[in-house]
Amino acid sequence: MGTQSSDIASRLGVGFTPFEDRVDVIDRVAAHAELRGLAFVSVAEAMSLAAPIVLARLAQQTRRIELRSGVLSVWSRTPATLALTAAELQRSSGGRFALGLGASTQPITEGFHGQPWQAPLDRLRRTLVAVGALLRGERLPDPADGSRPLQLGCPPEVPVPIGVASITPASIRLTGALADEWIPFLLPPAGLDAGRELLAAGASDQRRPSLPAVSAGVPVALAEDEAGARAIAARWLVTYTTRMGPVYPKVLRAHGYQPELDALLEANTDPRHPTLPEKATRLAEDVLLFGTYDNAPDLVRRWLAHADSVALVAPFGLPEAAIAATIDAVTMRPESEFGSVA
Repeated sequence: MGTQSSDIASRLGVGFTPFEDRVDVIDRVAAHAELRGLAFVSVAEAMSLAAPIVLARLAQQTRRIELRSGVLSVWSRTPATLALTAAELQRSSGGRFALGLGASTQPITEGFHGQPWQAPLDRLRRTLVAVGALLRGERLPDPADGSRPLQLGCPPEVPVPIGVASITPASIRLTGALADEWIPFLLPPAGLDAGRELLAAGASDQRRPSLPAVSAGVPVALAEDEAGARAIAARWLVTYTTRMGPVYPKVLRAHGYQPELDALLEANTDPRHPTLPEKATRLAEDVLLFGTYDNAPDLVRRWLAHADSVALVAPFGLPEAAIAATIDAVTMRPESEFGSVA
């Protein structure tokens, strides 16, 4: 691998959505990402796989690549359980783990975890404060009334970085105040730039000397030709604007994509057969890694101009060879042991 491609790879990772349930694919693609020099692999969690267990297995199967939960819901575990899990993953990976947290969505929180999705920002704040304290070896800052606050018996020797998946202004500002990394997803580059200002405001509130790093999660819609890329892009956009609650559509409309969203929804009355109308192309170009394998390196450089690192979020259900081909394309490696993607 040449110097140029190596520099790009060192700022990239591969991410898996909560829809990806093929554990064997995650294992092999993570190994391929490490071989190609990518910096990290992240595993999300919703209703299919338990991300910490997947990451524990990856810790035994890899040697260098960083492992991230991308992300765990603050509604799914107590702060103490999150801290215990993070500490153990940090030990088992030899210091390669980073904890990604998020406020999740209303459908998953209420329909799967059985909890009312009320005051999610407050829940996120309290969780960040408590998990951070426990991982530093401190006592739980907010125990039940009348109880003695306890602490981790075995806090991690290597500090666990904490990232937050946030896309609303208030939650981004909170990230600047309390987190080590900002993990935006499905935001355009202009949204990343605006987010840095909110991070700075949050950091200033707490008199923090530095800002969280920006690690953008960018859904990948790459193929050998434009038609293939449009098919993948359609599935991404329709899924996240119709199945994941109101947050993503609301934020995208706030960023100026109302005409594109209207066109997308009008063209997809049956989401089982997603299509990308021409009027929604700008949305795909702005929030996805959208194009052909040939122009993948240029597309990645565009995103890296706005973020410190980028997670290439693999399309769920895509053939394994096609996911590997994406990694090869962005690192400018023409061949893969996975073979043809046709």
